[in-house]
Amino acid sequence: MASIKKFKHIRFGWKHLLSIFMALVIFHLFVSQLEENNLRNLLSETMDWYKRNSAEKIANLTTTSLELLLESEPPRDQRDKVRWERSTIHALNSILKQPLMDRNVEEMCVIVPYRNTFAALDLGQSVYAYFYNHKLRNDLDNPMYQDAVMKYTKLQSEMVRSELIQSSRVKENIFHVYVPLENYGEYSGVVYMKIHPDVSAITQQILGTFNNTALVFSAFVMVGLLLVFYIATYMVMERDEAWELLYNEREAHLKEQVTQKKENLFTKRIYHAHHKAEKVMGFINEDLDNINETNLKETKYRMSKYANFVARVIYDMKWYNPPLHTIRSQLFKTNLNEVLKFMVRSIFQRTSNPVKAVEYNFNLDDRLPPLPVNEFVIWEIFEPLIQNSIDHSDKETTIISIATKYNPDDGISIVTIDDNGPGIQKDLLDMDESGIKRIFLESTSTKTEDRHHGYGCYLAYEISKRCGWLLDAENLSSGGCRFILRINHSTEVRK
Repeated sequence: MASIKKFKHIRFGWKHLLSIFMALVIFHLFVSQLEENNLRNLLSETMDWYKRNSAEKIANLTTTSLELLLESEPPRDQRDKVRWERSTIHALNSILKQPLMDRNVEEMCVIVPYRNTFAALDLGQSVYAYFYNHKLRNDLDNPMYQDAVMKYTKLQSEMVRSELIQSSRVKENIFHVYVPLENYGEYSGVVYMKIHPDVSAITQQILGTFNNTALVFSAFVMVGLLLVFYIATYMVMERDEAWELLYNEREAHLKEQVTQKKENLFTKRIYHAHHKAEKVMGFINEDLDNINETNLKETKYRMSKYANFVARVIYDMKWYNPPLHTIRSQLFKTNLNEVLKFMVRSIFQRTSNPVKAVEYNFNLDDRLPPLPVNEFVIWEIFEPLIQNSIDHSDKETTIISIATKYNPDDGISIVTIDDNGPGIQKDLLDMDESGIKRIFLESTSTKTEDRHHGYGCYLAYEISKRCGWLLDAENLSSGGCRFILRINHSTEVRK
Protein backbone atom coordinates (compact mmCIF):
# COMPACT_ATOMS: atom_id res chain seq x y z
CA MET A 1 0.00 0.00 0.00
CA ALA A 2 2.87 2.37 0.77
CA SER A 3 4.31 1.92 -2.75
CA ILE A 4 0.87 2.57 -4.28
CA LYS A 5 0.58 5.81 -2.31
CA LYS A 6 3.99 6.87 -3.59
CA PHE A 7 2.91 6.27 -7.21
CA LYS A 8 -0.20 8.40 -6.66
CA HIS A 9 2.01 11.44 -6.07
CA ILE A 10 3.88 10.99 -9.38
CA ARG A 11 3.01 13.65 -11.97
CA PHE A 12 3.95 12.96 -15.59
CA GLY A 13 4.89 15.82 -17.87
CA TRP A 14 5.28 15.87 -21.65
CA LYS A 15 9.01 15.12 -21.28
CA HIS A 16 8.25 11.94 -19.34
CA LEU A 17 5.67 10.87 -21.93
CA LEU A 18 8.07 11.61 -24.78
CA SER A 19 10.74 9.49 -23.06
CA ILE A 20 8.26 6.61 -22.64
CA PHE A 21 7.19 6.99 -26.28
CA MET A 22 10.78 6.84 -27.55
CA ALA A 23 11.53 3.87 -25.27
CA LEU A 24 8.53 1.97 -26.66
CA VAL A 25 9.55 2.71 -30.26
CA ILE A 26 13.12 1.55 -29.63
CA PHE A 27 11.84 -1.53 -27.82
CA HIS A 28 9.50 -2.35 -30.72
CA LEU A 29 12.30 -1.97 -33.28
CA PHE A 30 14.53 -4.19 -31.18
CA VAL A 31 11.84 -6.87 -30.86
CA SER A 32 11.10 -6.71 -34.60
CA GLN A 33 14.78 -7.14 -35.44
CA LEU A 34 15.07 -10.00 -32.96
CA GLU A 35 12.02 -11.74 -34.45
CA GLU A 36 13.42 -11.32 -37.95
CA ASN A 37 16.74 -12.84 -36.90
CA ASN A 38 14.93 -15.74 -35.23
CA LEU A 39 12.86 -16.26 -38.39
CA ARG A 40 16.01 -16.24 -40.50
CA ASN A 41 17.60 -18.85 -38.24
CA LEU A 42 14.44 -20.98 -38.40
CA LEU A 43 14.32 -20.68 -42.18
CA SER A 44 18.00 -21.53 -42.40
CA GLU A 45 17.54 -24.72 -40.37
CA THR A 46 14.32 -25.62 -42.21
CA MET A 47 15.84 -24.97 -45.62
CA ASP A 48 18.86 -27.09 -44.76
CA TRP A 49 16.58 -30.00 -43.99
CA TYR A 50 14.46 -29.27 -47.06
CA LYS A 51 17.50 -29.04 -49.35
CA ARG A 52 18.90 -32.33 -48.14
CA ASN A 53 15.52 -34.03 -48.34
CA SER A 54 14.74 -32.69 -51.82
CA ALA A 55 18.19 -33.68 -53.08
CA GLU A 56 17.77 -37.22 -51.77
CA LYS A 57 14.29 -37.47 -53.25
CA ILE A 58 15.50 -36.41 -56.73
CA ALA A 59 18.33 -38.91 -56.58
CA ASN A 60 16.05 -41.64 -55.23
CA LEU A 61 13.45 -41.13 -57.99
CA THR A 62 16.14 -41.21 -60.67
CA THR A 63 17.59 -44.40 -59.18
CA THR A 64 14.15 -46.03 -59.04
CA SER A 65 13.62 -45.21 -62.71
CA LEU A 66 16.97 -46.79 -63.58
CA GLU A 67 16.16 -49.89 -61.54
CA LEU A 68 12.82 -50.35 -63.25
CA LEU A 69 14.37 -49.89 -66.65
CA LEU A 70 17.32 -52.22 -66.02
CA GLU A 71 15.04 -54.98 -64.76
CA SER A 72 13.24 -55.21 -68.13
CA GLU A 73 14.12 -58.32 -70.24
CA PRO A 74 15.26 -57.99 -73.89
CA PRO A 75 13.12 -59.80 -76.55
CA ARG A 76 14.38 -63.02 -78.07
CA ASP A 77 13.78 -62.00 -81.67
CA GLN A 78 16.94 -60.50 -83.06
CA ARG A 79 15.20 -57.73 -84.99
CA ASP A 80 13.12 -56.78 -81.98
CA LYS A 81 16.19 -57.00 -79.79
CA VAL A 82 18.04 -54.40 -81.87
CA ARG A 83 15.09 -52.09 -81.82
CA TRP A 84 14.64 -52.66 -78.05
CA GLU A 85 18.35 -52.00 -77.45
CA ARG A 86 18.15 -48.63 -79.18
CA SER A 87 15.05 -47.63 -77.24
CA THR A 88 16.58 -48.82 -73.93
CA ILE A 89 19.78 -46.84 -74.54
CA HIS A 90 17.67 -43.81 -75.44
CA ALA A 91 15.66 -44.24 -72.25
CA LEU A 92 18.86 -44.59 -70.20
CA ASN A 93 20.24 -41.39 -71.73
CA SER A 94 17.00 -39.62 -70.94
CA ILE A 95 17.14 -40.77 -67.31
CA LEU A 96 20.81 -39.76 -66.98
CA LYS A 97 20.55 -36.42 -68.80
CA GLN A 98 17.06 -35.23 -67.87
CA PRO A 99 17.99 -34.26 -64.24
CA LEU A 100 20.92 -32.20 -65.55
CA MET A 101 18.40 -29.95 -67.25
CA ASP A 102 17.28 -28.87 -63.78
CA ARG A 103 19.39 -25.95 -62.56
CA ASN A 104 19.71 -27.60 -59.15
CA VAL A 105 21.54 -30.71 -60.47
CA GLU A 106 25.14 -30.19 -61.52
CA GLU A 107 26.49 -33.76 -61.97
CA MET A 108 25.02 -37.25 -62.29
CA CYS A 109 26.48 -40.69 -62.99
CA VAL A 110 26.24 -44.34 -62.08
CA ILE A 111 29.19 -45.69 -60.10
CA VAL A 112 29.71 -49.48 -60.47
CA PRO A 113 32.47 -51.81 -59.31
CA TYR A 114 35.01 -52.77 -61.92
CA ARG A 115 37.74 -55.23 -61.06
CA ASN A 116 39.55 -53.67 -58.05
CA THR A 117 38.23 -50.14 -58.53
CA PHE A 118 35.09 -48.28 -59.49
CA ALA A 119 33.88 -46.77 -62.75
CA ALA A 120 31.63 -43.73 -63.27
CA LEU A 121 29.10 -44.12 -66.09
CA ASP A 122 27.16 -41.09 -67.38
CA LEU A 123 26.05 -42.36 -70.83
CA GLY A 124 23.21 -44.71 -71.65
CA GLN A 125 25.47 -46.81 -73.92
CA SER A 126 27.96 -47.39 -71.07
CA VAL A 127 25.25 -48.35 -68.61
CA TYR A 128 23.60 -50.69 -71.12
CA ALA A 129 26.93 -52.34 -72.01
CA TYR A 130 27.80 -52.85 -68.32
CA PHE A 131 24.47 -54.30 -67.15
CA TYR A 132 23.38 -56.24 -70.29
CA ASN A 133 26.66 -57.11 -72.03
CA HIS A 134 28.82 -57.11 -68.88
CA LYS A 135 31.38 -54.98 -70.62
CA LEU A 136 32.84 -51.58 -69.81
CA ARG A 137 33.38 -48.78 -72.31
CA ASN A 138 36.19 -46.27 -72.04
CA ASP A 139 34.56 -44.15 -69.23
CA LEU A 140 36.89 -45.17 -66.46
CA ASP A 141 39.24 -42.24 -66.83
CA ASN A 142 36.61 -39.45 -66.87
CA PRO A 143 38.22 -36.77 -64.61
CA MET A 144 34.84 -35.14 -63.87
CA TYR A 145 33.86 -37.87 -61.40
CA GLN A 146 37.20 -38.61 -59.75
CA ASP A 147 36.19 -36.84 -56.46
CA ALA A 148 32.84 -38.63 -56.47
CA VAL A 149 34.51 -42.02 -56.98
CA MET A 150 37.04 -41.30 -54.21
CA LYS A 151 34.28 -40.36 -51.74
CA TYR A 152 32.30 -43.46 -52.70
CA THR A 153 35.36 -45.62 -52.05
CA LYS A 154 35.13 -44.54 -48.38
CA LEU A 155 31.36 -45.09 -48.21
CA GLN A 156 31.12 -48.34 -50.22
CA SER A 157 31.38 -50.82 -47.35
CA GLU A 158 28.83 -48.97 -45.22
CA MET A 159 26.36 -48.66 -48.10
CA VAL A 160 26.65 -52.35 -48.98
CA ARG A 161 25.89 -53.22 -45.37
CA SER A 162 23.03 -50.76 -44.77
CA GLU A 163 21.74 -50.20 -48.32
CA LEU A 164 20.71 -46.67 -47.24
CA ILE A 165 21.07 -43.36 -49.00
CA GLN A 166 24.20 -41.43 -48.04
CA SER A 167 24.50 -37.68 -48.50
CA SER A 168 27.08 -35.11 -47.48
CA ARG A 169 27.05 -31.35 -47.53
CA VAL A 170 29.88 -29.32 -49.06
CA LYS A 171 30.11 -25.57 -48.62
CA GLU A 172 26.71 -24.02 -47.98
CA ASN A 173 24.23 -25.47 -50.46
CA ILE A 174 26.01 -28.30 -52.39
CA PHE A 175 25.03 -31.91 -51.60
CA HIS A 176 26.71 -35.13 -52.76
CA VAL A 177 24.05 -37.87 -52.78
CA TYR A 178 24.75 -41.60 -53.19
CA VAL A 179 21.67 -43.84 -53.72
CA PRO A 180 22.12 -47.65 -53.72
CA LEU A 181 21.31 -49.20 -57.14
CA GLU A 182 19.75 -52.62 -56.70
CA ASN A 183 19.26 -54.64 -59.84
CA TYR A 184 16.91 -57.57 -59.23
CA GLY A 185 17.29 -56.94 -55.49
CA GLU A 186 21.07 -57.20 -55.56
CA TYR A 187 23.41 -54.33 -54.72
CA SER A 188 24.96 -53.37 -58.07
CA GLY A 189 26.40 -49.90 -57.43
CA VAL A 190 25.16 -46.39 -56.69
CA VAL A 191 23.64 -43.48 -58.49
CA TYR A 192 25.63 -40.36 -57.72
CA MET A 193 24.22 -36.83 -57.98
CA LYS A 194 25.77 -33.47 -57.18
CA ILE A 195 22.84 -31.22 -56.38
CA HIS A 196 22.75 -27.53 -55.57
CA PRO A 197 19.18 -26.80 -54.35
CA ASP A 198 18.12 -23.16 -54.76
CA VAL A 199 15.35 -22.11 -52.36
CA SER A 200 16.24 -18.42 -52.22
CA ALA A 201 12.92 -17.50 -53.84
CA ILE A 202 11.00 -19.22 -51.03
CA THR A 203 13.17 -17.60 -48.35
CA GLN A 204 12.77 -14.17 -49.90
CA GLN A 205 9.02 -14.66 -50.17
CA ILE A 206 8.72 -15.64 -46.50
CA LEU A 207 10.99 -12.81 -45.30
CA GLY A 208 9.20 -10.35 -47.54
CA THR A 209 5.85 -11.38 -46.07
CA PHE A 210 7.26 -11.04 -42.53
CA ASN A 211 8.70 -7.60 -43.30
CA ASN A 212 5.39 -6.43 -44.72
CA THR A 213 3.55 -7.76 -41.67
CA ALA A 214 6.10 -6.17 -39.30
CA LEU A 215 5.82 -2.89 -41.19
CA VAL A 216 2.02 -2.87 -40.92
CA PHE A 217 2.21 -3.87 -37.26
CA SER A 218 4.80 -1.15 -36.60
CA ALA A 219 2.58 1.38 -38.34
CA PHE A 220 -0.38 0.41 -36.15
CA VAL A 221 1.80 0.54 -33.03
CA MET A 222 3.17 3.91 -34.09
CA VAL A 223 -0.30 5.32 -34.72
CA GLY A 224 -1.48 3.91 -31.38
CA LEU A 225 1.47 5.41 -29.53
CA LEU A 226 0.98 8.75 -31.23
CA LEU A 227 -2.70 8.67 -30.29
CA VAL A 228 -1.86 7.78 -26.69
CA PHE A 229 0.84 10.45 -26.66
CA TYR A 230 -1.60 13.04 -27.99
CA ILE A 231 -4.29 12.13 -25.47
CA ALA A 232 -1.79 12.01 -22.60
CA THR A 233 -0.28 15.34 -23.65
CA TYR A 234 -3.74 16.89 -23.83
CA MET A 235 -4.55 15.52 -20.37
CA VAL A 236 -1.24 16.84 -19.02
CA MET A 237 -2.00 20.26 -20.48
CA GLU A 238 -5.45 20.19 -18.90
CA ARG A 239 -3.88 19.08 -15.61
CA ASP A 240 -1.26 21.84 -15.78
CA GLU A 241 -3.96 24.44 -16.43
CA ALA A 242 -5.96 23.11 -13.48
CA TRP A 243 -2.86 23.15 -11.28
CA GLU A 244 -2.05 26.69 -12.43
CA LEU A 245 -5.55 27.84 -11.52
CA LEU A 246 -5.26 26.05 -8.19
CA TYR A 247 -1.86 27.61 -7.49
CA ASN A 248 -3.17 31.05 -8.42
CA GLU A 249 -6.13 30.53 -6.13
CA ARG A 250 -3.84 29.34 -3.33
CA GLU A 251 -1.50 32.27 -3.94
CA ALA A 252 -4.41 34.70 -3.71
CA HIS A 253 -5.63 32.93 -0.57
CA LEU A 254 -2.16 33.07 1.01
CA LYS A 255 -1.82 36.73 0.13
CA GLU A 256 -5.20 37.34 1.72
CA GLN A 257 -4.13 35.43 4.82
CA VAL A 258 -0.87 37.39 5.03
CA THR A 259 -2.78 40.64 4.62
CA GLN A 260 -5.26 39.61 7.32
CA LYS A 261 -2.41 38.60 9.62
CA LYS A 262 -0.72 41.94 9.08
CA GLU A 263 -3.99 43.76 9.67
CA ASN A 264 -4.59 41.77 12.86
CA LEU A 265 -1.07 42.53 14.05
CA PHE A 266 -1.64 46.18 13.15
CA THR A 267 -4.91 46.26 15.09
CA LYS A 268 -3.34 44.66 18.16
CA ARG A 269 -0.32 46.92 17.99
CA ILE A 270 -2.51 50.01 17.70
CA TYR A 271 -4.70 48.77 20.57
CA HIS A 272 -1.69 48.46 22.87
CA ALA A 273 -0.16 51.71 21.62
CA HIS A 274 -3.50 53.49 22.04
CA HIS A 275 -3.78 52.19 25.58
CA LYS A 276 -0.29 53.47 26.38
CA ALA A 277 -1.04 56.77 24.58
CA GLU A 278 -4.03 57.31 26.85
CA LYS A 279 -1.79 56.79 29.88
CA VAL A 280 0.85 59.14 28.42
CA MET A 281 -1.78 61.81 27.78
CA GLY A 282 -2.70 61.59 31.47
CA PHE A 283 0.98 62.13 32.32
CA ILE A 284 1.03 65.19 30.03
CA ASN A 285 -2.02 66.70 31.77
CA GLU A 286 -0.43 65.99 35.17
CA ASP A 287 2.82 67.69 34.10
CA LEU A 288 0.90 70.74 32.85
CA ASP A 289 -0.78 71.03 36.21
CA ASN A 290 2.48 70.70 38.13
CA ILE A 291 4.76 72.81 35.92
CA ASN A 292 6.68 75.64 37.60
CA GLU A 293 9.93 77.51 37.26
CA THR A 294 11.97 74.93 39.14
CA ASN A 295 10.94 71.91 37.07
CA LEU A 296 10.38 73.67 33.74
CA LYS A 297 13.38 72.16 31.92
CA GLU A 298 12.80 68.63 33.17
CA THR A 299 9.07 68.80 32.49
CA LYS A 300 9.63 70.21 29.00
CA TYR A 301 12.00 67.34 28.14
CA ARG A 302 9.59 64.76 29.50
CA MET A 303 6.56 66.28 27.76
CA SER A 304 8.51 66.42 24.48
CA LYS A 305 9.10 62.66 24.73
CA TYR A 306 5.46 62.06 25.57
CA ALA A 307 4.31 64.17 22.62
CA ASN A 308 6.66 62.43 20.20
CA PHE A 309 5.37 59.07 21.39
CA VAL A 310 1.76 60.12 20.81
CA ALA A 311 2.75 61.42 17.37
CA ARG A 312 4.36 58.06 16.64
CA VAL A 313 1.17 56.26 17.65
CA ILE A 314 -0.85 58.46 15.30
CA TYR A 315 1.72 57.89 12.53
CA ASP A 316 1.53 54.12 12.98
CA MET A 317 -2.24 54.26 12.55
CA LYS A 318 -1.75 55.22 8.86
CA TRP A 319 -0.80 51.69 7.74
CA TYR A 320 -0.43 48.22 9.13
CA ASN A 321 2.95 47.62 7.44
CA PRO A 322 5.04 50.77 7.96
CA PRO A 323 8.14 51.25 5.77
CA LEU A 324 11.31 49.75 7.15
CA HIS A 325 13.15 53.10 7.15
CA THR A 326 10.62 54.43 9.69
CA ILE A 327 11.70 51.62 12.05
CA ARG A 328 15.46 51.50 11.59
CA SER A 329 17.80 53.79 9.72
CA GLN A 330 21.20 55.39 10.11
CA LEU A 331 19.38 58.65 10.77
CA PHE A 332 18.38 57.31 14.19
CA LYS A 333 21.00 57.56 16.96
CA THR A 334 19.10 56.11 19.89
CA ASN A 335 20.79 55.71 23.26
CA LEU A 336 19.27 52.50 24.56
CA ASN A 337 20.34 53.09 28.16
CA GLU A 338 18.57 56.48 28.27
CA VAL A 339 15.41 55.01 26.71
CA LEU A 340 15.26 52.24 29.32
CA LYS A 341 15.78 54.68 32.22
CA PHE A 342 13.20 57.11 30.80
CA MET A 343 10.61 54.35 30.38
CA VAL A 344 11.05 53.20 33.97
CA ARG A 345 11.15 56.63 35.60
CA SER A 346 8.66 58.50 33.42
CA ILE A 347 6.14 55.73 32.69
CA PHE A 348 6.25 52.74 35.08
CA GLN A 349 7.13 54.78 38.18
CA ARG A 350 4.46 57.45 37.47
CA THR A 351 1.46 55.20 38.09
CA SER A 352 -0.90 57.31 40.26
CA ASN A 353 -2.13 54.44 42.46
CA PRO A 354 0.43 51.66 42.37
CA VAL A 355 -1.12 48.27 43.01
CA LYS A 356 2.16 46.57 43.73
CA ALA A 357 5.49 47.74 45.12
CA VAL A 358 8.07 47.53 42.35
CA GLU A 359 11.81 48.14 42.64
CA TYR A 360 14.01 48.68 39.58
CA ASN A 361 17.72 47.93 39.47
CA PHE A 362 19.90 49.10 36.58
CA ASN A 363 23.25 47.72 35.46
CA LEU A 364 23.88 49.57 32.21
CA ASP A 365 27.01 49.45 30.08
CA ASP A 366 28.04 52.98 29.02
CA ARG A 367 30.03 51.56 26.09
CA LEU A 368 26.80 50.54 24.35
CA PRO A 369 26.87 52.21 20.89
CA PRO A 370 23.90 54.23 19.56
CA LEU A 371 21.28 52.15 17.81
CA PRO A 372 19.91 52.99 14.33
CA VAL A 373 16.36 52.27 15.54
CA ASN A 374 13.49 54.64 16.34
CA GLU A 375 13.35 55.03 20.13
CA PHE A 376 9.56 54.68 20.22
CA VAL A 377 9.85 51.32 18.45
CA ILE A 378 12.15 50.34 21.34
CA TRP A 379 9.35 51.46 23.69
CA GLU A 380 7.00 48.99 21.94
CA ILE A 381 9.52 46.17 22.53
CA PHE A 382 10.48 46.71 26.18
CA GLU A 383 7.23 48.09 27.62
CA PRO A 384 5.28 44.77 27.32
CA LEU A 385 8.26 42.77 28.66
CA ILE A 386 8.57 44.94 31.80
CA GLN A 387 4.79 45.02 32.20
CA ASN A 388 4.70 41.20 31.90
CA SER A 389 7.10 40.91 34.88
CA ILE A 390 4.92 43.26 36.92
CA ASP A 391 1.59 41.59 36.05
CA HIS A 392 2.75 38.04 36.81
CA SER A 393 4.61 38.77 40.03
CA ASP A 394 3.34 37.07 43.21
CA LYS A 395 5.71 38.91 45.56
CA GLU A 396 4.88 41.77 47.86
CA THR A 397 7.78 43.64 46.35
CA THR A 398 8.59 42.95 42.74
CA ILE A 399 12.24 43.44 41.85
CA ILE A 400 13.04 44.05 38.20
CA SER A 401 16.68 44.17 37.13
CA ILE A 402 17.57 45.71 33.76
CA ALA A 403 21.10 45.25 32.41
CA THR A 404 22.93 46.02 29.17
CA LYS A 405 26.31 44.70 28.10
CA TYR A 406 28.34 45.41 25.00
CA ASN A 407 30.95 43.04 23.58
CA PRO A 408 33.07 45.06 21.12
CA ASP A 409 35.01 42.01 19.88
CA ASP A 410 31.85 40.30 18.59
CA GLY A 411 29.91 43.50 17.88
CA ILE A 412 27.01 42.24 20.00
CA SER A 413 24.98 43.87 22.77
CA ILE A 414 22.90 41.88 25.26
CA VAL A 415 19.92 43.39 27.12
CA THR A 416 18.41 41.36 30.01
CA ILE A 417 15.26 41.98 32.07
CA ASP A 418 15.10 39.82 35.22
CA ASP A 419 12.40 39.54 37.86
CA ASN A 420 11.91 37.67 41.12
CA GLY A 421 8.45 36.33 40.23
CA PRO A 422 7.25 32.74 39.86
CA GLY A 423 8.89 32.34 36.48
CA ILE A 424 7.43 31.23 33.15
CA GLN A 425 5.39 28.05 32.89
CA LYS A 426 7.49 25.26 31.43
CA ASP A 427 5.08 24.54 28.56
CA LEU A 428 5.39 28.18 27.42
CA LEU A 429 9.14 27.66 26.93
CA ASP A 430 8.57 24.72 24.55
CA MET A 431 9.21 25.38 20.87
CA ASP A 432 6.68 24.84 18.09
CA GLU A 433 7.48 23.34 14.67
CA SER A 434 8.92 26.72 13.54
CA GLY A 435 11.41 26.84 16.42
CA ILE A 436 9.59 29.67 18.27
CA LYS A 437 8.88 29.41 21.98
CA ARG A 438 5.18 29.35 22.82
CA ILE A 439 5.40 32.44 25.01
CA PHE A 440 6.06 34.48 21.86
CA LEU A 441 3.12 33.02 19.93
CA GLU A 442 -0.09 34.94 19.35
CA SER A 443 -2.85 34.68 22.00
CA THR A 444 -0.60 32.71 24.39
CA SER A 445 -0.98 33.79 28.02
CA THR A 446 -1.82 32.57 31.50
CA LYS A 447 -4.37 35.34 31.96
CA THR A 448 -8.06 34.49 31.59
CA GLU A 449 -9.90 37.59 32.68
CA ASP A 450 -8.94 39.83 29.74
CA ARG A 451 -9.93 38.97 26.18
CA HIS A 452 -7.04 41.10 24.86
CA HIS A 453 -4.33 39.07 26.58
CA GLY A 454 -1.45 37.18 24.92
CA TYR A 455 -0.27 39.97 22.61
CA GLY A 456 2.45 41.76 24.59
CA CYS A 457 5.28 39.23 24.25
CA TYR A 458 4.06 38.34 20.75
CA LEU A 459 4.30 41.99 19.59
CA ALA A 460 7.69 42.42 21.26
CA TYR A 461 9.01 39.33 19.45
CA GLU A 462 7.62 40.35 16.02
CA ILE A 463 8.90 43.96 16.29
CA SER A 464 12.33 42.68 17.42
CA LYS A 465 12.54 40.57 14.26
CA ARG A 466 11.83 43.61 12.10
CA CYS A 467 14.70 45.38 13.85
CA GLY A 468 17.00 42.43 13.13
CA TRP A 469 17.24 41.46 16.81
CA LEU A 470 16.68 38.14 18.57
CA LEU A 471 14.39 37.93 21.63
CA ASP A 472 14.47 34.94 23.98
CA ALA A 473 13.12 33.97 27.41
CA GLU A 474 14.20 31.59 30.17
CA ASN A 475 13.68 30.81 33.84
CA LEU A 476 16.37 31.60 36.39
CA SER A 477 17.68 28.90 38.71
CA SER A 478 17.25 31.28 41.68
CA GLY A 479 13.60 31.96 40.76
CA GLY A 480 11.92 34.36 38.41
CA CYS A 481 12.40 34.71 34.66
CA ARG A 482 14.67 36.52 32.28
CA PHE A 483 14.03 38.12 28.88
CA ILE A 484 17.14 38.32 26.70
CA LEU A 485 17.47 40.62 23.69
CA ARG A 486 20.47 40.01 21.44
CA ILE A 487 21.51 42.94 19.25
CA ASN A 488 23.97 42.21 16.46
CA HIS A 489 25.45 45.53 15.39
CA SER A 490 27.10 44.01 12.30
CA THR A 491 23.67 43.31 10.73
CA GLU A 492 22.19 46.76 11.34
CA VAL A 493 21.10 48.86 8.39
CA ARG A 494 23.83 50.81 6.63
CA LYS A 495 23.25 53.61 4.20
